[in-house]
Amino acid sequence: MVAEKHETNGADIVGVKAARIRALNDTFRCALPERGVMITTGVRALPADRLLALLVAVREFDAFNPGNDPHDEHDFGAVELESTTYFWKIDYYDLDHRYGSPDPVDPGLTSRVMTIMRADEY
Repeated sequence: MVAEKHETNGADIVGVKAARIRALNDTFRCALPERGVMITTGVRALPADRLLALLVAVREFDAFNPGNDPHDEHDFGAVELESTTYFWKIDYYDLDHRYGSPDPVDPGLTSRVMTIMRADEY
């Protein structure tokens, strides 16, 4: 029996990596862990019911497209709530939160942090 040789190229590797990062980001975004979410002053000022509505909108966001997700990693989104646009962004840090993660694909090396802000705070 002869083993088949499978060729891979850089695009395949990038696609696999993006798919893994995308899955990790989607899981993180849907869970919204308390210790992994930063909110800006403008978001913190929202009444509790509007803040809850914003968090639900972020969790349920699925309008990814090449314009807002060019690397297909689901690490950014914009949602509108009562005529105000909010951005959310996921960044990847090392476990000490001092530097960027050496490998965002590896949860053992990466701490995800989401920032939610009003668009006018960007």
